Formats: sequence, C-alpha cells, structure tokens
Amino acid sequence: MSRFSLAGMTRSTPVTVLGLGPMGQALAAAFLAHGHPTTVWNRTPEKADALVAAGATRAATVADAVTAADLVIACVIDYPTVHAIVDQAAEALRGRTLVNLTADSPDSAREMAAWAAGHGIDYLDGSIMSPTVTIDTAAAVLLFSGPDQLYARHRETLASLGGSHTHLGSDPGRAAAYDVALLDIFWTAVSGVAHGFALARAEGISGAELAPFAAGIAGLLTSGVEDQAKRIDEDRHDADTANVASAAAGMAHVIHAAQTRGLDTSVLRAAHAAALRVIDAGQGGDSISRLTGAMSIPRS
Repeated sequence: MSRFSLAGMTRSTPVTVLGLGPMGQALAAAFLAHGHPTTVWNRTPEKADALVAAGATRAATVADAVTAADLVIACVIDYPTVHAIVDQAAEALRGRTLVNLTADSPDSAREMAAWAAGHGIDYLDGSIMSPTVTIDTAAAVLLFSGPDQLYARHRETLASLGGSHTHLGSDPGRAAAYDVALLDIFWTAVSGVAHGFALARAEGISGAELAPFAAGIAGLLTSGVEDQAKRIDEDRHDADTANVASAAAGMAHVIHAAQTRGLDTSVLRAAHAAALRVIDAGQGGDSISRLTGAMSIPRS
C-alpha cells in the first residue's frame, strides 16, 4: 500500500472524462483547473455546457472522447452502465488506460479488469471516499487498485483531483472492497442516527434536544475504531469494559421501546441476532469486538 499527497500541480497531460453526473463534473473541472486538456462525454450532452464554457472539449461519441486522451476516467452510477458506455469503444480504448471511479462491488471490479485485459486496455479501479465538494481540495480521499507501474505512470495526473491518494495494491478489486466496507460502516451508522431520532420523536423529544447527546454517542464510535481493529486482527477479545452480553441486553431494550412505538426494528434485530450467536457460543463475556466474527449468516 502506498500513499502520497500532491497539491498545486499543473500538468498538460490530456484526460477524458466519461460521465458527467455531479462527481464526473467535479473531476473534469479539477483536471481543467490544473491545466489538463480535458475531453468530456455524457449521454445527455447539455450536462457538459458549463465545462465546455470553462475550456473542455465536448465529444460527440464515446469513441471520439476516448481517442482524445491516453488516460480515460469513467465515473457513472454502476458497472453495467460503465460497460454500456465503454463496450462500444473497446477498440478505441486499446492501448489506453481506463481508470474506473465508479462505485460497485469487488467482484465487479475484477470482472471489469478481466474485460479490459481481454481488449488490450490498461485498467485501474478506484473509489472516491469523500463528497463531491472535496474534489480538488485537501479533503478529497481517493483509493486506487491495479498494477503498481500503471498507477505510478498516472499518479501525477490523478493528483489534480486533490487530497490524499492511496494505492492499495495490484488486486483490482481492492479499492472496491475498501469502498463497500467503509460505506457499510457509514450507511449503517446513518440508519442508526435516523432510527434514534425517530424513537426520540415518538417519545416527544425534539431533534434539537437530542442532538448534543447524539453527537457525543457518535464520538464514542470513532474513538473506539482503532482498538476494535487491533482486537479483531489479533483475535483478542478480552472484555475491559462492555461485553457482548451487556450489549445484547441494551439492544433488547431499544428493540422493545421501538416496537411499542410502531417503529421498524429490522436493522437492530440483525445486530441483536449476531450478539445472541456469540452468547450461544459461550462468549457473551467477551469484548464486542467478538461481533465481527458473528456477522456471517449461518448456513442451514
């Protein structure tokens, strides 16, 4: 794994950006701002208007866009959409580098890499782990995976996107694996916040009243991440404070309260079920780090 952070760079390497949703537009704008001749393509051509006004070239077809640069960035909704775009220009892409910054699964990334290799296309997969507004700022966080030498060849151009870049190794699915794991944490936490505010509202507590305490609870999550990671990696689950049995009891109280107010308890029930599996295995006195090993669904 390698890290680097480069700021304020100006390069003249031509770049093509396929897909002009909010993130695609931000990527293209960053390349333009750093002096890269930038060609753009989108199924809805008018989405390129502002970029063209800023100096980008609008391509009429995917093939035209691809032939304008040796480095081609794809950023759309999912991998089937990437395929729908690049399949039609596979011959034009031959000998060029496709950097796919589209979010999807690790297996989809590996399949796309195999497709690219079969067509003589160099391929890097990537994930953007920060919002659109962070692109071309120090707050941007990008992950890449694929051949080391290929990443090294393009990293200065990619640095125009700002922030920190981490190359995770040659496995093309590695960036997507980080992406889904990190988004799992994020969206599960977001769901918990939404559910907590719903339960509070059902009990006549306003969002403003709960918010200061909710922020404190969120802080507990971040403060414990490194400790949990170390325990999981070392397979060491001795309980110093909270254990799985006490956590399960707390979850049961929340589930009961939510049910009485007619709220959906499916997410917390899934977490409670994992805790019960740990307890049933005789490990209820262990640290909550033990829950990670209980997340696999038992096979019948």
